[in-house]
Amino acid sequence: MNEDRVPPESIRPPHLIEKLKEEDKNSSKKRINWREIIKEIITIIVIVFGIIIPFRVYVAEPYLVDGRSMDPTFETGDYLIIDKISALAKHPERNAVVVFNATNAGQPKKSFIKRIIGLPGETVIVRDNTVTIINVENPNGFVLEQPYVTHESTQNVEKKLGDNQYFVMGDNRKDSYDSRYWGPLDEKYILGRPIIQLLPVSSIGLMPGKN
Repeated sequence: MNEDRVPPESIRPPHLIEKLKEEDKNSSKKRINWREIIKEIITIIVIVFGIIIPFRVYVAEPYLVDGRSMDPTFETGDYLIIDKISALAKHPERNAVVVFNATNAGQPKKSFIKRIIGLPGETVIVRDNTVTIINVENPNGFVLEQPYVTHESTQNVEKKLGDNQYFVMGDNRKDSYDSRYWGPLDEKYILGRPIIQLLPVSSIGLMPGKN
């Protein structure tokens, strides 16, 4: 006979019956409330699809730098926040750093980060490390100042830009796959520009890469 077994209720002492009822009551409270869990899951889904996704699509999104094309301005591992509203509200200016879908470069599933050198309607002439811009205001051209360039290149190219087209290059001219190779960037592919740098900690700040 197993003496550890709980005796039938008919022969249990009153205090033991009350104790068992209280334990059963507490056990019921501890049971998983699936209705509440489902409600919380639905709330999270609503937040993700109603707030976070639209925020990333239309307002801002993170961007992790991968590659040496923007050295020394940005290096691999730099963590940036991209402002997407500015890309919709106004045209980018010369020397602005932009992140864009690389469809023009034949890589539609990737995003690149480069600096805008030439604006729509201009002619960009690159001779070694000298960039000359020809436009309506400067029919004879002017030489672009490039204090952000430390890695020079011997690449030579001349491009005439159409409407809504930009000429972009990486600050590391020696190691950048940009408009010198694949041509102009269509404005519709521009995603935005960096407004905050979060990593590395030593470089935290606003408007990173601004010349």
